[in-house]
Amino acid sequence: MKLKGKTWKFGDNVDTDAIVAARYLSSIDPAELGSHLMEDIRPGFAKMMKSGNLLAAGKNFGCGSSREHAPLAIKGAGASAVIAASFARIFYRNAFNMGLAIFASPEAAEKIQEGDEVEIEVGSGKIRNLTRGEEYQAGGVPPFMQELIRAGGLINYMVERQSQKSEVRSQK
Repeated sequence: MKLKGKTWKFGDNVDTDAIVAARYLSSIDPAELGSHLMEDIRPGFAKMMKSGNLLAAGKNFGCGSSREHAPLAIKGAGASAVIAASFARIFYRNAFNMGLAIFASPEAAEKIQEGDEVEIEVGSGKIRNLTRGEEYQAGGVPPFMQELIRAGGLINYMVERQSQKSEVRSQK
């Protein structure tokens, strides 16, 4: 699986309240949450996002409150992945549970600039900066986690699995 898009750049310690402010947490609609992505630190940002765009950030991305709304808002705004120097531990798990691909690479986070066109090989974690002709390495995404991304998150994955089991039972 490959992801490719224009990159938007953020700094260190982007917390979940900056990703989507607490005042919007009454919604679980990805599009609604995405319409407020980063609005307190970059007003109007969500309107600039296009489907498939990527976010790049410094260290400790997704720190703060443990809320699934943050990766859901990123997906709802159209982003296909986040590249950061490092991720807050709870955000890392929430991202995959919501079907958002994330890649930790300090080198990529430092060198990628806003507007760069980037391509990511999900399985290997190879990141190519097509604008600058550079390559960086992040940890690859294990097959099971790729399935979570493909399915759109853990709940969708489990629904698909249950459906497959029901089909097998009905064929017997």
